[in-house]
Amino acid sequence: MAEQQTWPHHELGRKLNNWGRWGDDDQIGTLNFVTPATRVEAAGLVRTGKSFDLGMPFDKDGPFKAGGFRTNPQHIMTLLPSDTAHTKDGLISADDMIITGLQAATQWDGLAHAGYGGRFYNNVPAAAVNNFLGATRNSFHHAVERLISRGVLLDIARLKGVDRLEDSYEITEADLLAAEERQGVRVRSGDIVLLRTGSYQWFLEGDREHFLGNAPGPCLDTCEWLYEREVAALAIDNHSGEVWPSPIEGVTIPFHQVVIRDMGLTLGEMFNLEELAADCEADGVWEFLFCAPGLKVTGSAGSPITPIALK
Repeated sequence: MAEQQTWPHHELGRKLNNWGRWGDDDQIGTLNFVTPATRVEAAGLVRTGKSFDLGMPFDKDGPFKAGGFRTNPQHIMTLLPSDTAHTKDGLISADDMIITGLQAATQWDGLAHAGYGGRFYNNVPAAAVNNFLGATRNSFHHAVERLISRGVLLDIARLKGVDRLEDSYEITEADLLAAEERQGVRVRSGDIVLLRTGSYQWFLEGDREHFLGNAPGPCLDTCEWLYEREVAALAIDNHSGEVWPSPIEGVTIPFHQVVIRDMGLTLGEMFNLEELAADCEADGVWEFLFCAPGLKVTGSAGSPITPIALK
């Protein structure tokens, strides 16, 4: 019998495993770090009333090409003013619908999104996700009310003195610590960390191919920092949620495997952090009230969002 290969990310995942930490029935993982006290403190960070929309437009001009497993949203009108013009009192009305993947724009990866070894977070078997009921365990909808907390932006591009990081740059724990030091902020238990690489600028410039290509992002070296700081969720401005392609030969999304499957951390992708980062750089305030609940879709593996930062 051939010897089974030992993968470095699976070894790391065993070390950082949170299965059973909040009970065998837990379905929200590190979002347990978001408490009522955390939210009360976060609400106190709103001092100027400035708000920042961190979401990608939800429309047919999104980042994805036709033919892939993710497609851009299709918006369809199901009722037009002309359809109601016959009403006696002159009422007109409109109604609409969307056809879309739940991860087709700025989005959260839920705990039923990625796993390995036939298991998802908290020892949930792969069969718990099926065509009939969707994610019967670890559905994203359980996470909705916890995704309001203190947000902290760590701007790695500005740390390095560049407009955007080089393609496939591996963000390390040292980078995260250096960004905290430069910005005069410290990530605490229950925080939602927003990580800026500058990659979203490719999308803003209309270069979808580059935006979906090789991307800078966190590597496995950051996982212990996320674990030790008790980060509730992580949101990134690239398409892949981690450095792309994987630096481990023959492996796809090893960072996802560790943080989602083993740690139970909700992971966000394709956040527009440009305006918020510029404002934080200008006023020196890198913490804010962060609100990004997502859609309460039963049995879902993720959700589109329009995240808002309030300062």
